[in-house]
Amino acid sequence: MHFAAALALQSGASIRDYDLSFETYGQLNAARSNAVLVCHALNASHHVAGVYAGQDRSEGWWDTMIGPGKSVDTDRFFVIGVNNLGSCFGSTGPMHVNPDTGHVYGADFPVVTVEDWVDAQARLLDALGIETLAAVMGGSLGGMQALAWALQYPQRVRHAVVVASAPNLTAENIAFNEVARRAIVTDPDFHGGNFYAQGVVPKRGLRIARMIGHITYLSDDVMNEKFGRQLRHAVLGAGAGDYKYSTQDVEFQIESYLRYQGDKFAEYFDANTYLLITRALDYFDPARAFGGDLSQALARATAKFLLVSFCTDWRFAPARSREIVKALLDNRRDLSYAEIDAPHGHDAFLLDDPRYLGVVRSYFDSIGRELEGAP
Repeated sequence: MHFAAALALQSGASIRDYDLSFETYGQLNAARSNAVLVCHALNASHHVAGVYAGQDRSEGWWDTMIGPGKSVDTDRFFVIGVNNLGSCFGSTGPMHVNPDTGHVYGADFPVVTVEDWVDAQARLLDALGIETLAAVMGGSLGGMQALAWALQYPQRVRHAVVVASAPNLTAENIAFNEVARRAIVTDPDFHGGNFYAQGVVPKRGLRIARMIGHITYLSDDVMNEKFGRQLRHAVLGAGAGDYKYSTQDVEFQIESYLRYQGDKFAEYFDANTYLLITRALDYFDPARAFGGDLSQALARATAKFLLVSFCTDWRFAPARSREIVKALLDNRRDLSYAEIDAPHGHDAFLLDDPRYLGVVRSYFDSIGRELEGAP
């Protein structure tokens, strides 16, 4: 969908003549009351569920969660997935032409925040004729957007589902993001963000950024169980002969796995988009305007909440979800909280864990009954 009018951004800049890519699943009911907005995380998109006809390996990133008969049942709900501004999966981003200059945005694409994405999503809903959301939901960075929705448009959100998320990033998380960004901007092929004109891609930096990120998405237990200290090649026997003793060759399975993930990521993700989205993560902090008082910040929210965290998620630890829970309870808000003992680390919010999916299914069943006027 194209938007000609300028969107004012938190930075003081604005952007006009932009596009938002989106997909919908299910049917909007006559009362327009069954819409569920799904907000995506760093490297995901508007393709939330299902498989594109004739395309292998095109499964939506939350296909375990969303679809006919699934936890978020598209036979019951009208689900909307939106690709955020600045992303690289169809919505206007750094690789598109700036209408004010006639040149590709590149490094000149304006800084965007979680709050800006929510404002853009609200415009899309306006165009679709949806005044109120049955629910807004997301995991990780998507969970931050769901929280922001409840604060920026409290009258438009009945339920907010915040999964594996946090009210802001810790210093350690910001540090991981900065190291990943430095890997990109110091790649000789980055050219100050204007690499498009040079016909190159800073793949080396993207590979390293992805490898750093991927380490933080997995738990130590999962990495040990999946890879341990396995060598890439068959072990010949105990002793020195097991290793080639090289400083550069790939010796261990975990090294091979990380390089594979990095190579794959560098083929499809945009470097400037990575910088933009990780900065949006860093900036998000609704309590900042209230002297760091999260309870005061969340006083504006009127929605009911479901929060889910995972015990082995050390990047968005359960303690961070509990901060949100406490702030909502301080305001006497209606909420449910589930802490799942899953071994998969941060990536658990994307996986097929029956306890996790059961919690979400039960919550959305209650939303469905609420819409139908049933007790």
